[in-house]
Amino acid sequence: MSIGAQIFEILKYIIPAIIVLIASVVIVNKFLVGEFKRKQLAVFREGQGTTLRLRLQAYERLILFIERAHPRNLVPRLYVKGMTVSELQALTVEQIKTEFEHNMSQQIYVSPQVWNTVISVKEQEIAMINQIAQSLKPEDDAKELNARIINFIMTREDATPTEIALEMINNEAKMVMYQQA
Repeated sequence: MSIGAQIFEILKYIIPAIIVLIASVVIVNKFLVGEFKRKQLAVFREGQGTTLRLRLQAYERLILFIERAHPRNLVPRLYVKGMTVSELQALTVEQIKTEFEHNMSQQIYVSPQVWNTVISVKEQEIAMINQIAQSLKPEDDAKELNARIINFIMTREDATPTEIALEMINNEAKMVMYQQA
């Protein structure tokens, strides 16, 4: 047998083996890549569920903050018989700031528009309380401040900052839920 015939005989076995090896590598590689992508997608979907839950909780907490910080709810909760205007004013402003600071971390879960609205509500509520308190004597009974705040809120013809913020938060929360469905 000549050398050419021996090489031909060896190639007859090696070439099919190489083709089978290459095909096996390609098939295994495609399988592993597909499996990796499936696992990545599963992790992503699991993360989306967690993110959705956190975002909805953020909307809930911001709504709770806005409701709790509204003077209509805040002043009766803080008022104690015998308080002066300056004491009630200081206490309500401090309470609004404390509630806000407690919820600052929620800004990472909501849009900048919602967060800016929440900040605006906080500032407007504080400004309203301070403005009404300045129209009274600091040593007056806090009952008068309470009455004037309630009167101011009840006689407003336009939407209050609280109503605007609540509507904005509700709309964004609904939009987030519908996007996930």
